[in-house]
Order: sequence, then structure tokens, then C-alpha cells
Amino acid sequence: MFNVVRRSQIVGLMAMDGSSATRMGSVEEVWVDNNGRVAYFASQGGYTPLEEVSTIGPDAVLTYSSLAVEAPTTKLRRLYRMAVQTPSAREPLGWVEDFLFDWETGDIAAYVLGGDIAAGFGGRAVLFPEDVEVIDAEAVVIKEDAKNRLQGESEGLKGFLSEKSQQVKNLIKRMGDRLQSLVSPQDKPEFVRVKIKEVQDELATSGKYDRNALQEAAEFIQEKWEDFQHSLSRAGERIKRAFDSARKRLTHN
Repeated sequence: MFNVVRRSQIVGLMAMDGSSATRMGSVEEVWVDNNGRVAYFASQGGYTPLEEVSTIGPDAVLTYSSLAVEAPTTKLRRLYRMAVQTPSAREPLGWVEDFLFDWETGDIAAYVLGGDIAAGFGGRAVLFPEDVEVIDAEAVVIKEDAKNRLQGESEGLKGFLSEKSQQVKNLIKRMGDRLQSLVSPQDKPEFVRVKIKEVQDELATSGKYDRNALQEAAEFIQEKWEDFQHSLSRAGERIKRAFDSARKRLTHN
């Protein structure tokens, strides 16, 4: 949940090597592999593996290196605007208007659908991955009864960080950075709650932050604390994989 973003939120952002500030151009598309996971983003500089993304901010996608490939060796699919249908349907029921994914793992977190299938939800409905049977070359094939579990966009996506205001996102990051030095994976939930409240009070005392936004940020961190810890434990592994991948491509070239 801490690293989930919308496709629409990163398309158009500048892609940059975080260590050298080398610009690779703006993000043009997000691509998924045969397993339905986000694998690459494309920019004017080429295709960059998702594993080389170090962070995604409001203005840029930062990577561990500026290396990109002209054409990936694996088959990729453009999920945006892909048709949605059931196994028995002859005609598409709608299309993928947007999707949310974890930029650390590539896992799709939710699909935002448009078309007839979303007509009862103001034109945009949320479908969750467990209702997807397969993503083939032409369509996202969903379970026959998946339509019964669709949700409206605001309701279905309310638990994701991507849907928070930028002010709340910034506070969540600030509080998370502070908590890294105060809380360990072995600490009990009661202790974590106390530390989150302490950090919240510290920021509130400074008078620089909106108290409602602080409260929303604190509640989100408390609810998603386990996800946050997992994200921290994966950070070191991502850096190693990114540099190993870059080294292999340099050697190959």
C-alpha cells in the first residue's frame, strides 16, 4: 500500500537517474509482462525495468541508473485501454481506464474500468486482481460473476496511498522516515502506536502542518504499518538487484 501508484499519476513525469540527475525524458507508458505484473516503463530514453526505480515522487520518477533498453526481450502488454470481457462474452464489456500497481513488486493492486461495465458506478468502476482470470494478448478476462463485486472509484480505492492528497502523502513520508529510527520489526503494536503518536505530536507542535492532514497521515501509517515494514526490508534487495541488472547489461554491451 505504501508504494502503490496509478498509471495516470506517473505518465508524463520526468524520468531521471537519481545519482547523476541525467534526464531520460518523460514517462510515456507503463507495460506489463505475461504474468500480469508491471515490468517496464517507457520514456524517450527507452524501456527501463521497474526494478531500477528508486522512488516515484510528485514531479519525477527516479532510477538507480540511466541505462535503458531499446526493446525488451520479453513480450509486454499495454494494459491501458485494453478490453475487458468474461470467458463467455463475445463482445467487450468495457476497458481498462487506469490501474494501480506497487512500484516495488510490479503487482497490480486494482483496475479502474470504463465502458458499459462501469455504467452503474458513474462511468468508472474498480475491479480487484482476484477477479481477473487471465490477461491475454487482447483482453483482461474476468470471472463471470466479477460484475457483482465491482465498487465505485472513491469507495474501492479509499485505502490506497495514491488517493491521498499530496500534503498527506508528504506527511506520511516524513513520519515514516522519522519512525525508521524509533521502531524495530520486533516491537509490539502497542509500542508502535505510541511512537506514531509521538511523531505526530512533534510535527503538530512545530505549527507547520495542518492537524487534520497529520491525523490522516498517522492513521494511515498505523493501519498499514506492516506493509511499511515490508517495504523497508525490500529496499536493500531492490538496490542490489538494480545494480546487478545494470552491471549485466553493461557487460553484455
